[in-house]
Amino acid sequence: MHTYEQALQQAKEFILEHDDYLIVSHVQPDGDAVSSTVTVGWLLSCLGKKFTMLNEGPIPKRMDFLWHADEIMDMSQQPPERKYNRIICVDCADYRRVGLTEQFFTEDAIILNIDHHPTNDAYGAINVIKSDAAATAEILFDLLEKFAVTWDVEVATAVYTGLLTDTGGFRYSNTSPKVMSTVSQLLAYGVDGPFLSEKLLEEMTFPQMKVLTKALQTLTMSEDGKVAWVVVTPDDMTECGAINEDLEGIVNYPRNIRGVEVGIFFKVINDQATKASLRSAGNVDVAALAQSFGGGGHVRAAGCRLEGKLEDIIETVVGRVKSEL
Repeated sequence: MHTYEQALQQAKEFILEHDDYLIVSHVQPDGDAVSSTVTVGWLLSCLGKKFTMLNEGPIPKRMDFLWHADEIMDMSQQPPERKYNRIICVDCADYRRVGLTEQFFTEDAIILNIDHHPTNDAYGAINVIKSDAAATAEILFDLLEKFAVTWDVEVATAVYTGLLTDTGGFRYSNTSPKVMSTVSQLLAYGVDGPFLSEKLLEEMTFPQMKVLTKALQTLTMSEDGKVAWVVVTPDDMTECGAINEDLEGIVNYPRNIRGVEVGIFFKVINDQATKASLRSAGNVDVAALAQSFGGGGHVRAAGCRLEGKLEDIIETVVGRVKSEL
Protein backbone atom coordinates (compact mmCIF):
# COMPACT_ATOMS: atom_id res chain seq x y z
CA MET A 1 0.00 0.00 0.00
CA HIS A 2 1.56 3.26 -1.12
CA THR A 3 1.44 6.44 0.91
CA TYR A 4 -0.20 9.53 -0.55
CA GLU A 5 3.20 11.11 -1.23
CA GLN A 6 4.41 7.95 -2.97
CA ALA A 7 1.25 7.87 -5.10
CA LEU A 8 1.78 11.51 -6.13
CA GLN A 9 5.36 10.66 -7.11
CA GLN A 10 4.16 7.68 -9.17
CA ALA A 11 1.65 9.94 -10.93
CA LYS A 12 4.38 12.48 -11.66
CA GLU A 13 6.62 9.80 -13.17
CA PHE A 14 3.75 8.41 -15.27
CA ILE A 15 3.04 11.88 -16.68
CA LEU A 16 6.68 12.69 -17.38
CA GLU A 17 7.60 9.31 -18.92
CA HIS A 18 4.78 9.03 -21.46
CA ASP A 19 2.86 11.12 -23.99
CA ASP A 20 -0.44 11.26 -25.88
CA TYR A 21 -2.93 11.02 -23.00
CA LEU A 22 -6.69 10.70 -22.87
CA ILE A 23 -8.19 12.61 -19.93
CA VAL A 24 -11.68 11.57 -18.83
CA SER A 25 -13.98 12.42 -15.93
CA HIS A 26 -17.28 10.97 -14.79
CA VAL A 27 -20.56 11.03 -16.70
CA GLN A 28 -22.72 14.13 -16.16
CA PRO A 29 -19.66 16.06 -14.96
CA ASP A 30 -19.92 18.56 -12.12
CA GLY A 31 -17.63 21.42 -11.15
CA ASP A 32 -14.90 19.22 -9.70
CA ALA A 33 -14.93 16.85 -12.68
CA VAL A 34 -14.68 19.61 -15.30
CA SER A 35 -12.12 21.65 -13.38
CA SER A 36 -10.00 18.55 -12.75
CA THR A 37 -10.09 17.66 -16.44
CA VAL A 38 -8.83 21.06 -17.56
CA THR A 39 -6.30 21.24 -14.72
CA VAL A 40 -4.66 18.02 -15.96
CA GLY A 41 -4.88 19.37 -19.50
CA TRP A 42 -3.17 22.60 -18.44
CA LEU A 43 -0.37 20.65 -16.77
CA LEU A 44 0.21 18.47 -19.82
CA SER A 45 0.24 21.53 -22.09
CA CYS A 46 2.90 23.13 -19.88
CA LEU A 47 4.98 19.97 -20.20
CA GLY A 48 4.62 19.89 -23.98
CA LYS A 49 2.58 16.68 -23.91
CA LYS A 50 -0.14 15.68 -26.35
CA PHE A 51 -3.55 15.06 -24.85
CA THR A 52 -7.26 14.78 -25.57
CA MET A 53 -9.98 15.70 -23.07
CA LEU A 54 -13.14 13.61 -23.34
CA ASN A 55 -16.48 13.05 -21.63
CA GLU A 56 -19.45 10.85 -22.44
CA GLY A 57 -21.73 13.89 -22.64
CA PRO A 58 -21.72 17.69 -22.75
CA ILE A 59 -19.94 19.97 -20.32
CA PRO A 60 -22.25 22.28 -18.30
CA LYS A 61 -22.49 25.69 -19.94
CA ARG A 62 -21.73 27.47 -16.70
CA MET A 63 -18.23 25.96 -16.84
CA ASP A 64 -17.40 27.44 -20.24
CA PHE A 65 -15.13 30.10 -18.70
CA LEU A 66 -12.58 27.49 -17.59
CA TRP A 67 -9.31 27.03 -19.43
CA HIS A 68 -10.01 25.24 -22.75
CA ALA A 69 -13.28 23.78 -21.42
CA ASP A 70 -14.67 24.12 -24.94
CA GLU A 71 -12.07 21.57 -26.06
CA ILE A 72 -13.45 18.79 -23.87
CA MET A 73 -14.92 16.49 -26.49
CA ASP A 74 -18.51 15.28 -26.09
CA MET A 75 -18.25 11.76 -27.50
CA SER A 76 -21.95 11.70 -28.30
CA GLN A 77 -21.35 14.57 -30.73
CA GLN A 78 -17.67 14.30 -31.60
CA PRO A 79 -16.13 10.90 -30.80
CA PRO A 80 -12.35 10.48 -31.04
CA GLU A 81 -11.02 8.89 -34.20
CA ARG A 82 -8.87 6.34 -32.38
CA LYS A 83 -8.13 4.63 -29.08
CA TYR A 84 -5.59 5.62 -26.43
CA ASN A 85 -3.31 3.55 -24.21
CA ARG A 86 -2.43 6.21 -21.63
CA ILE A 87 -5.51 7.25 -19.66
CA ILE A 88 -5.88 9.77 -16.84
CA CYS A 89 -9.20 9.41 -15.00
CA VAL A 90 -10.18 12.25 -12.69
CA ASP A 91 -13.01 12.31 -10.14
CA CYS A 92 -14.35 8.88 -11.19
CA ALA A 93 -15.40 7.07 -8.01
CA ASP A 94 -15.26 3.70 -9.75
CA TYR A 95 -14.48 2.42 -13.22
CA ARG A 96 -18.13 2.45 -14.31
CA ARG A 97 -18.19 6.21 -13.90
CA VAL A 98 -16.03 6.72 -16.99
CA GLY A 99 -19.13 5.67 -18.91
CA LEU A 100 -18.91 5.03 -22.63
CA THR A 101 -15.50 6.70 -22.92
CA GLU A 102 -14.13 3.26 -22.07
CA GLN A 103 -14.53 2.23 -25.70
CA PHE A 104 -11.66 4.58 -26.55
CA PHE A 105 -9.24 2.79 -24.18
CA THR A 106 -7.00 0.16 -25.75
CA GLU A 107 -7.05 -3.29 -24.20
CA ASP A 108 -3.58 -2.73 -22.75
CA ALA A 109 -4.32 0.82 -21.58
CA ILE A 110 -2.54 2.04 -18.45
CA ILE A 111 -4.81 4.10 -16.20
CA LEU A 112 -3.82 6.82 -13.76
CA ASN A 113 -6.75 7.12 -11.35
CA ILE A 114 -6.95 10.41 -9.40
CA ASP A 115 -9.92 10.71 -7.06
CA HIS A 116 -11.21 11.61 -3.61
CA HIS A 117 -14.26 9.36 -3.20
CA PRO A 118 -14.06 6.86 -0.32
CA THR A 119 -15.90 4.32 -2.49
CA ASN A 120 -13.15 4.35 -5.14
CA ASP A 121 -12.11 0.77 -5.91
CA ALA A 122 -8.54 1.58 -7.05
CA TYR A 123 -9.12 0.50 -10.65
CA GLY A 124 -5.98 2.15 -12.01
CA ALA A 125 -2.47 0.85 -12.52
CA ILE A 126 -1.57 3.97 -10.53
CA ASN A 127 -4.04 5.22 -7.93
CA VAL A 128 -3.86 8.61 -6.25
CA ILE A 129 -6.81 8.41 -3.88
CA LYS A 130 -7.24 10.68 -0.87
CA SER A 131 -10.68 10.17 0.62
CA ASP A 132 -10.33 13.04 3.08
CA ALA A 133 -9.58 15.53 0.31
CA ALA A 134 -12.44 17.95 -0.23
CA ALA A 135 -12.26 17.53 -4.00
CA THR A 136 -10.17 15.90 -6.70
CA ALA A 137 -9.02 19.45 -7.41
CA GLU A 138 -7.33 19.47 -3.98
CA ILE A 139 -5.30 16.40 -4.95
CA LEU A 140 -4.37 18.03 -8.25
CA PHE A 141 -3.13 21.10 -6.38
CA ASP A 142 -0.74 18.80 -4.50
CA LEU A 143 0.26 17.07 -7.75
CA LEU A 144 0.98 20.30 -9.62
CA GLU A 145 3.21 21.40 -6.76
CA LYS A 146 5.46 18.45 -7.66
CA PHE A 147 6.20 19.86 -11.12
CA ALA A 148 8.41 22.72 -12.20
CA VAL A 149 5.54 24.70 -13.69
CA THR A 150 4.58 28.31 -13.03
CA TRP A 151 1.03 28.76 -11.78
CA ASP A 152 -1.19 31.26 -13.56
CA VAL A 153 -4.68 32.60 -12.91
CA GLU A 154 -6.28 30.16 -15.34
CA VAL A 155 -5.18 26.96 -13.64
CA ALA A 156 -5.69 28.57 -10.22
CA THR A 157 -9.28 29.37 -11.25
CA ALA A 158 -9.82 25.75 -12.31
CA VAL A 159 -8.58 24.32 -9.00
CA TYR A 160 -10.57 26.92 -7.04
CA THR A 161 -13.70 25.95 -9.00
CA GLY A 162 -13.36 22.31 -7.95
CA LEU A 163 -12.90 23.26 -4.32
CA LEU A 164 -15.71 25.82 -4.35
CA THR A 165 -18.30 23.48 -5.83
CA ASP A 166 -17.44 20.33 -3.87
CA THR A 167 -17.46 22.20 -0.55
CA GLY A 168 -20.74 23.96 -1.29
CA GLY A 169 -19.09 27.36 -1.24
CA PHE A 170 -16.83 26.35 1.68
CA ARG A 171 -19.86 25.51 3.84
CA TYR A 172 -19.66 21.71 4.05
CA SER A 173 -17.78 19.69 6.67
CA ASN A 174 -15.04 18.88 4.14
CA THR A 175 -13.87 22.51 4.31
CA SER A 176 -10.65 21.74 6.13
CA PRO A 177 -7.77 24.01 7.18
CA LYS A 178 -5.88 22.56 4.18
CA VAL A 179 -8.70 23.71 1.87
CA MET A 180 -8.62 27.24 3.24
CA SER A 181 -4.83 27.39 3.04
CA THR A 182 -5.01 26.25 -0.59
CA VAL A 183 -7.74 28.76 -1.37
CA SER A 184 -5.59 31.53 0.08
CA GLN A 185 -2.77 30.64 -2.31
CA LEU A 186 -5.17 30.46 -5.26
CA LEU A 187 -6.60 33.89 -4.49
CA ALA A 188 -3.06 35.23 -4.42
CA TYR A 189 -2.70 34.04 -8.03
CA GLY A 190 -5.57 36.37 -8.96
CA VAL A 191 -8.65 34.13 -8.74
CA ASP A 192 -11.89 36.16 -8.71
CA GLY A 193 -13.71 34.44 -5.84
CA PRO A 194 -16.88 36.58 -5.87
CA PHE A 195 -17.35 36.05 -9.63
CA LEU A 196 -17.01 32.29 -9.26
CA SER A 197 -19.43 32.15 -6.32
CA GLU A 198 -22.03 34.11 -8.27
CA LYS A 199 -21.50 32.14 -11.49
CA LEU A 200 -21.43 28.67 -9.96
CA LEU A 201 -23.56 28.84 -6.81
CA GLU A 202 -26.08 31.66 -7.20
CA GLU A 203 -26.93 32.18 -10.86
CA MET A 204 -29.85 30.13 -12.26
CA THR A 205 -31.32 29.75 -15.73
CA PHE A 206 -35.04 30.19 -16.21
CA PRO A 207 -35.55 26.48 -17.08
CA GLN A 208 -33.61 25.64 -13.91
CA MET A 209 -35.99 27.73 -11.83
CA LYS A 210 -39.00 26.16 -13.56
CA VAL A 211 -37.86 22.57 -12.99
CA LEU A 212 -37.04 23.38 -9.36
CA THR A 213 -40.60 24.62 -8.95
CA LYS A 214 -41.88 21.35 -10.43
CA ALA A 215 -39.69 19.32 -8.09
CA LEU A 216 -40.81 21.19 -4.98
CA GLN A 217 -44.43 20.47 -5.85
CA THR A 218 -43.65 16.78 -5.27
CA LEU A 219 -42.00 17.36 -1.86
CA THR A 220 -42.82 14.48 0.49
CA MET A 221 -41.70 13.78 4.06
CA SER A 222 -41.60 10.65 6.18
CA GLU A 223 -43.91 10.43 9.17
CA ASP A 224 -41.11 11.32 11.60
CA GLY A 225 -39.89 14.24 9.46
CA LYS A 226 -36.38 12.81 9.12
CA VAL A 227 -36.48 11.90 5.43
CA ALA A 228 -37.69 14.17 2.63
CA TRP A 229 -37.66 13.69 -1.12
CA VAL A 230 -38.62 15.24 -4.44
CA VAL A 231 -39.12 13.83 -7.94
CA VAL A 232 -38.52 15.09 -11.48
CA THR A 233 -39.81 13.18 -14.51
CA PRO A 234 -38.85 13.33 -18.20
CA ASP A 235 -42.14 15.14 -18.88
CA ASP A 236 -41.15 17.78 -16.33
CA MET A 237 -37.83 18.25 -18.10
CA THR A 238 -39.51 18.64 -21.47
CA GLU A 239 -42.18 21.01 -20.19
CA CYS A 240 -39.57 23.22 -18.51
CA GLY A 241 -37.07 23.08 -21.36
CA ALA A 242 -34.53 21.87 -18.80
CA ILE A 243 -31.32 19.91 -19.32
CA ASN A 244 -29.37 17.73 -16.91
CA GLU A 245 -27.21 20.53 -15.57
CA ASP A 246 -30.37 22.38 -14.50
CA LEU A 247 -30.98 19.66 -11.90
CA GLU A 248 -27.83 20.30 -9.91
CA GLY A 249 -28.56 21.41 -6.36
CA ILE A 250 -32.21 20.31 -6.27
CA VAL A 251 -31.39 17.57 -3.74
CA ASN A 252 -30.31 20.22 -1.24
CA TYR A 253 -33.84 21.59 -0.87
CA PRO A 254 -35.38 18.56 0.87
CA ARG A 255 -32.15 18.11 2.84
CA ASN A 256 -32.23 21.74 4.07
CA ILE A 257 -35.57 21.35 5.88
CA ARG A 258 -35.11 21.62 9.63
CA GLY A 259 -35.11 18.18 11.24
CA VAL A 260 -34.44 16.28 8.02
CA GLU A 261 -31.55 13.82 8.28
CA VAL A 262 -31.52 12.66 4.65
CA GLY A 263 -32.78 14.45 1.55
CA ILE A 264 -33.33 12.51 -1.67
CA PHE A 265 -33.83 13.60 -5.25
CA PHE A 266 -35.34 11.00 -7.57
CA LYS A 267 -34.71 11.72 -11.25
CA VAL A 268 -36.82 9.44 -13.41
CA ILE A 269 -34.83 8.28 -16.44
CA ASN A 270 -37.58 6.15 -17.98
CA ASP A 271 -40.40 3.81 -16.95
CA GLN A 272 -37.94 1.27 -15.60
CA ALA A 273 -35.01 3.31 -14.26
CA THR A 274 -34.52 6.15 -11.79
CA LYS A 275 -31.45 7.88 -10.43
CA ALA A 276 -31.43 8.68 -6.70
CA SER A 277 -29.22 11.45 -5.29
CA LEU A 278 -28.86 11.45 -1.50
CA ARG A 279 -27.64 14.07 0.97
CA SER A 280 -27.11 13.39 4.65
CA ALA A 281 -26.91 15.62 7.70
CA GLY A 282 -24.26 13.24 9.02
CA ASN A 283 -26.10 10.50 10.90
CA VAL A 284 -26.44 8.28 7.82
CA ASP A 285 -23.56 7.15 5.61
CA VAL A 286 -25.26 7.62 2.25
CA ALA A 287 -22.11 6.46 0.42
CA ALA A 288 -22.48 2.99 1.92
CA LEU A 289 -26.20 3.07 1.24
CA ALA A 290 -25.70 4.07 -2.40
CA GLN A 291 -22.97 1.48 -2.79
CA SER A 292 -25.40 -1.23 -1.71
CA PHE A 293 -27.48 -0.25 -4.75
CA GLY A 294 -24.47 -0.23 -7.09
CA GLY A 295 -23.68 3.45 -6.70
CA GLY A 296 -21.24 5.39 -4.56
CA GLY A 297 -20.03 8.77 -3.39
CA HIS A 298 -19.29 10.40 -0.07
CA VAL A 299 -20.56 9.88 3.47
CA ARG A 300 -22.82 12.91 3.13
CA ALA A 301 -23.40 13.01 -0.63
CA ALA A 302 -23.91 10.00 -2.88
CA GLY A 303 -26.01 8.59 -5.68
CA CYS A 304 -27.11 5.44 -7.45
CA ARG A 305 -29.25 4.20 -10.33
CA LEU A 306 -32.04 1.72 -9.67
CA GLU A 307 -34.12 -0.38 -12.03
CA GLY A 308 -37.87 -0.74 -11.58
CA LYS A 309 -40.99 1.36 -11.17
CA LEU A 310 -40.66 4.74 -9.48
CA GLU A 311 -43.08 3.90 -6.65
CA ASP A 312 -41.15 0.73 -5.79
CA ILE A 313 -37.81 2.53 -5.95
CA ILE A 314 -38.99 5.29 -3.62
CA GLU A 315 -40.32 2.73 -1.17
CA THR A 316 -37.06 0.76 -1.27
CA VAL A 317 -34.68 3.70 -0.90
CA VAL A 318 -36.71 5.57 1.71
CA GLY A 319 -37.18 2.32 3.61
CA ARG A 320 -33.44 1.68 3.63
CA VAL A 321 -32.76 5.22 4.87
CA LYS A 322 -35.30 4.77 7.66
CA SER A 323 -33.65 1.53 8.73
CA GLU A 324 -30.26 3.26 8.83
CA LEU A 325 -31.73 5.99 11.01
